[in-house]
Amino acid sequence: MIVNVIGAGLAGSEVAYNLGKRGIRVRLFEMRPKKMTEVHKTGYFAELVCSNSLKSEDITNAEGLLKAEMKLMGSITLEAAEKARVPSGKALAVDRNIFAKEVTEAIESLESVEVIREEVTEFDPEEGLWVVATGPATSDGLFSFLRNLLGDDFLFFFDAVSPIVTFESIDMEHAFWGDRFGKGKDYINCPLTDGEYEELWKALVEAEVIEMEDFDRKLLFERCQPIEEIARSGKDALRYGPLRPTGLVDPRTGKEPYAVVQLRREDKEGRFYSLVGFQTRLKWNEQKRVLRKIPCLRNAEIVRYGVMHRNVYINSPKLLDIFFRLKKQPNIFFAGQITGVEGYMESAASGIYVAYNVYRILKGLSPLKLPEETMMGALFSYIIEKVEGDLKPMYANFGLLPPLKTRVKDKFGKRKKLAERAIEAMRKFLEEYPW
Repeated sequence: MIVNVIGAGLAGSEVAYNLGKRGIRVRLFEMRPKKMTEVHKTGYFAELVCSNSLKSEDITNAEGLLKAEMKLMGSITLEAAEKARVPSGKALAVDRNIFAKEVTEAIESLESVEVIREEVTEFDPEEGLWVVATGPATSDGLFSFLRNLLGDDFLFFFDAVSPIVTFESIDMEHAFWGDRFGKGKDYINCPLTDGEYEELWKALVEAEVIEMEDFDRKLLFERCQPIEEIARSGKDALRYGPLRPTGLVDPRTGKEPYAVVQLRREDKEGRFYSLVGFQTRLKWNEQKRVLRKIPCLRNAEIVRYGVMHRNVYINSPKLLDIFFRLKKQPNIFFAGQITGVEGYMESAASGIYVAYNVYRILKGLSPLKLPEETMMGALFSYIIEKVEGDLKPMYANFGLLPPLKTRVKDKFGKRKKLAERAIEAMRKFLEEYPW
């Protein structure tokens, strides 16, 4: 049987790669570059449209634990990320183009995978096995088809991306290199005095935004709050949030600044840097004006402006079973952000999970839940089985895991034990049920 995968984002790429390398025939449909979305720039698979950071690799961080589990199951996302890595302190950050190119080439090299560069606007739900992994930027044509198939059980939220500037336009006379608490020198830090901070805050509060249809502040995803919305919540919100100076000492003064705007490298060569935590929906001319309030960015050349987009996802607890299959038509699977998981790694992990169970089904075996002691198992169980009311997008966090049998008072000690238990549970699971 051929597995039809719609969408070559992180989740769809994981499905296609993990099935294709095991000899399963896959048809991977990707409409780009023939038809682009409002947020994508290339025709590569697994293009990262928001941050270039895949977050922490430390297992005492939920994202780090998720990566450890994904590595055990096999992940093209993490294989490509290693080849595209750029300096980013404790976080795993990548050169977007190199990363997406690596994923694309790995999949296109598989004889079992046929890549079809066409938009899918409908398919026969009675025929074949389908995986819908179109993500939050699902095309209008497919969205209409899915709405007819699923009914009105669609939800949405808004998130935004940060501007990117050229390194050569950053005034390093007003900036310094460093990570928090002296643990490296991968970030550019733009310090602000109290007066400069107030001027920036006022500019953000007063700036004009791009109006969006159905925009509702309650539907902003908490990890992608636009910088201007944070500013409007209170004068000190920025310096206790994305502009917090904690652990950053300006070598020119020997002190922590009043506030700091951090810049993270975007590419291998270090030509481009993004503003950390500066997601925005300001009008483009306003973004220019606001950035000029930051001393080191007074002459900044913006190569990508911040934008906001509406993300669509389905009401998974109502529509899907624990294996991410459509309850009324179990030959149709969903994977990625369209299921309500939030985050790059979470999306990729859901693709691995779907691929694992599609593989088992095609081999005549029953699909399996992952252990709830694992971050992947706990996240997917929450999305499908434990939500009350409408699903809100959920990302990996230690609160999802079942408690330890013995109490550990130290926060990081507790997380370490939870992580070790999760990794051991995943190892045992894969030893007993390999693929």
